[in-house]
Amino acid sequence: MSAVEAFLDETPGEARGVIVRDGRFDSLLIQRESDVPQHRLGARSVGRAATVDAGLRGAFIDLGAAEPFGFLPLRKSDRIAAGQKVEVEVSAEPRELKGPTLRLIGAGEGEPRLLRPAPAVSEILARLVPGVGPRTGAAAIRAAIEAEEEALAPGGLFGHLGVRLAVERTRALVAVDIDHAATPGREGRRDKGRANRDGLMQAARMIRLKGWGGLVAIDLVGSGHDGAAMLAAAREAFGTDPEIAYGPVNRFGVLMLSLPWRTTPVEERLNGPDGRPTLETRALDAVRRLRLALAENTTAPWLTLRCPPAVAPAVEALAARLGPRARVKADQALSGGMEIDEG
Repeated sequence: MSAVEAFLDETPGEARGVIVRDGRFDSLLIQRESDVPQHRLGARSVGRAATVDAGLRGAFIDLGAAEPFGFLPLRKSDRIAAGQKVEVEVSAEPRELKGPTLRLIGAGEGEPRLLRPAPAVSEILARLVPGVGPRTGAAAIRAAIEAEEEALAPGGLFGHLGVRLAVERTRALVAVDIDHAATPGREGRRDKGRANRDGLMQAARMIRLKGWGGLVAIDLVGSGHDGAAMLAAAREAFGTDPEIAYGPVNRFGVLMLSLPWRTTPVEERLNGPDGRPTLETRALDAVRRLRLALAENTTAPWLTLRCPPAVAPAVEALAARLGPRARVKADQALSGGMEIDEG
């Protein structure tokens, strides 16, 4: 496997882009046909200032789409009144029932509307990994499924690195715990620094994969850290984006940093408030797996996906776009899973 690979899965109803670095999933991009176009990262619109909130130092902007309205942070020099038209661009997608965060472009004219759509997944991949042509077909479908599974996992054991990692998100911050993993031959003070450097690299990768931002608290291995060395390791892991703010390692051995929010977190994309996959997610997953089966089995005249009645109508509508070999059948015996039969 090469150092950097890209995958593009365009399943009916949803497009996914996956970036793999050094054999590990690094980024998962998701766009759904059901998305509000004005809420996608990079979309540019004319909006109307619905309200201006001095306490929040911002304005809530009607983008001509359903609520929630976008939020436009205001600088001291900005002068915006309720009802004023502005041209804005999405700098962070919706999360936690909040609307998108906006960046002011200038004065706007006309009714609230979309001026320029956000880049498609294929365009984002081309920007993130220039010169790396994305793979499609069955390999891309498998990558999309496996990247989702890792993005929803809380951490991992990286035995080859001698590191055990936990990455969890709360309402206040992202908490990262780096620990030694029991691995023969990795002992002593030198290994503490190596474990922290490797742990920081994996933590940064997992946070990117999950689409998280905000305040991050990283509990490092051991104590008595070389602060300058750990800060340099954090910059190498998380990057030099000017919107990232790095703090020193405190006396408790915790490294703090702040990451910009940009995309809707993967778990919010896929799951409802109860933490379980939404009906749309379940339907899209079924269609993606049926599409994979069709790509891997080219000899059967047709394949029939049996799924719970609750999701069958949504699956049928999407599967119709896969061609005549794709069939769907509601099965009362399946409460939550699905099965694919040949013929």
